[in-house]
Amino acid sequence: MKLYLNDLGLLTACGNDKSEFFHRLLQGDRSGLKKTDEFSPGHQVFVGRVDSNLPDIPARLKVYDCRNNQLLLAAYEQIQMTVKQMIEKYGRHRIGTVIGTSTSGVGNTDLALAAVAKGQGRPDWFHYKQQQFGAAADFLAHLSGIGGPAYTVSTACSSSGHALSSARRLIALDLCDAVIVGGADSLCRFTVCGFMSLESVSSGPCKPFGANRDGINLGEGASLFVLSKEPGPVRLDGIGSTTDAYHFSAPDPSGDAVIDAMQIALQQAQLSANDIDYINLHGTATALNDVMESNAIQRLFGSSVAVSSTKGMTGHCLGAAAAIELGICWLLLTDSDGNGRLIANVNDDTFDPKLPALNFVEPQQTLGRNIKNCQSNSFAFGGNNVSVVVSRTC
Repeated sequence: MKLYLNDLGLLTACGNDKSEFFHRLLQGDRSGLKKTDEFSPGHQVFVGRVDSNLPDIPARLKVYDCRNNQLLLAAYEQIQMTVKQMIEKYGRHRIGTVIGTSTSGVGNTDLALAAVAKGQGRPDWFHYKQQQFGAAADFLAHLSGIGGPAYTVSTACSSSGHALSSARRLIALDLCDAVIVGGADSLCRFTVCGFMSLESVSSGPCKPFGANRDGINLGEGASLFVLSKEPGPVRLDGIGSTTDAYHFSAPDPSGDAVIDAMQIALQQAQLSANDIDYINLHGTATALNDVMESNAIQRLFGSSVAVSSTKGMTGHCLGAAAAIELGICWLLLTDSDGNGRLIANVNDDTFDPKLPALNFVEPQQTLGRNIKNCQSNSFAFGGNNVSVVVSRTC
């Protein structure tokens, strides 16, 4: 069964829609990463915060009113015409919604608890649905009026990749004909302070695969696709998922389960490693991830395939990262330039000489022809790994 990613809506600190986002990525624009103590009072850190007046949540859905759902709404508005076409063709109850997130609207809970701690009582505007993991999918289902299965997947930083796998399963089981699928995560004190306590946050703009890398920049954003059997510009060819359970927060240094995930995705796509034109790496700029992932890539793909991490421009968007980075692959595959423009691995640093000498994309580098096949990796706490292969259809 062939499935297609018919449309894409996204926004990050690097752009408020897919056109602006793609343009700034191609320019290697890191200006979306800005220093602030908004989420870590007294300690300024670089984060990738969406710089946009986000749309208001409709009054009828005020129980879902949080920044996470505002990000989803902004992404949904970019694909709503395609969703309407799917509803007209298949009916509301044949369209599903699967969303990945790792924080949902916990930022609202931060504010509500702060008010309670000051003796002000729980704010009237606060509702538990704002932080509930399932709220993201519920909100979009109510917003769009679709009536198929609606639920949220949360596996930390691979959440929206596993949401895509779940959406594919809904169609394979003939429970849906189309699915709104993707992810969203929003910045908040809980997340930023949590990663600071793990000593995982960079002292400056992050440096994926850099010699002086020292951690991540947290980011926020949303990315939504319309997945269906209806032929579209990008085909979903393979999804590999593994769990190694090596450590709560550190990756298995062997990379064996990561390699398995990449191989499963390739096998489902009926492609070899040599068929992949570009890999969007997980590339968090932490010491452990970048060693493990670069070694895994060299073992499976060698050193010729073009690779880059884009977190040096977007920040690490946690549960939304997999969908955002697959969105980057979607943009590369639908690019009509004809030269196969690639996204550089921007880190303002020299590459770590201790890592394998991979083909990290340089600024303005092209493939010299249209990109045909892309692969995108996302790895999460607890060893929740996912790798996705997508291909150009024309």
